[in-house]
Amino acid sequence: MREFIVDTDTASDDAVALIMALRWPDVDVLAITTVSGNVEVPNAARNALITAELCGSDVPVYVGSERPLRIEPQYAHFFHGGDGLGDRGYPEPRRSPEKEHAVDALIDTIREHPGVALVTLGPLTNVAAALSREPDIAANIGSCVIMGGAACTVGNITPAAEWNLWVDPDASNIVFSSGLPIVMVGWELCRGEANLDDDEMAAVRAIGTDLARFAIDCNAAAIESNREWLGDPGLGLPDPVAMAVALDPDRVIRRASRHHVEIEHTSELTRGMSVVDQLGVRNLKPNAKVVWEIDVRRFKEMLRQSLS
Repeated sequence: MREFIVDTDTASDDAVALIMALRWPDVDVLAITTVSGNVEVPNAARNALITAELCGSDVPVYVGSERPLRIEPQYAHFFHGGDGLGDRGYPEPRRSPEKEHAVDALIDTIREHPGVALVTLGPLTNVAAALSREPDIAANIGSCVIMGGAACTVGNITPAAEWNLWVDPDASNIVFSSGLPIVMVGWELCRGEANLDDDEMAAVRAIGTDLARFAIDCNAAAIESNREWLGDPGLGLPDPVAMAVALDPDRVIRRASRHHVEIEHTSELTRGMSVVDQLGVRNLKPNAKVVWEIDVRRFKEMLRQSLS
């Protein structure tokens, strides 16, 4: 079994990504650590517990950083709804989060499980805090798939930046400078044909499982926002795309290459921008594998498989 840790600011697309990980046959999710981002961190933990419960999983969920390292917190209620799950009134989970802080849980779990895969679906505050405290744990991480950034394209919160890296640019800078084996999955990979259109959403709902209905219903607010605000055709799922890359990289990644990536953390205009030296003009050592293109059909097959 492959071992995963998932760090998340659990809102609607994060929940679908968690379902994929928790339902994947050869993956054991050791821990879910939650961070402030899409929603406040206690709500992120609640949403992770709700999702795990739907999957029949008792994976431990840890509450992490309540705010970015240096700047004021921001939340995406405008996109995912007030509770992060489309304000559908889901009942409270039966379990509670673990008492250990998420940063401590990250450090302990990484130390105890050499080669573990880390998948980050939210701002990188927890990961940066763990690396700042214990930098040597980077050597124990087999791969670090980051849903974050916008590789040489427009952002989704400013013209320059993607949400996760923008929320805590200081943490993003630390993580990208840490030596982790990063695979960067930018938000642009969920756009266009990678969106679920109306027919595809109907087909998911027609699967008829509680998980399939939840995957569409909890994204109700995100579907509306994605169409009206970002101009995409349906439901964009950036976190599930990143999870698909983590789960089945050989079949999902169609084009990727290694580059030096820096995260702007001092300029207000370009705060959180992922600056990919695509042409190598700065002659700096590559620090990330940047995914440029995915197999959309394979991604959607994996999504349907997880919800069936």
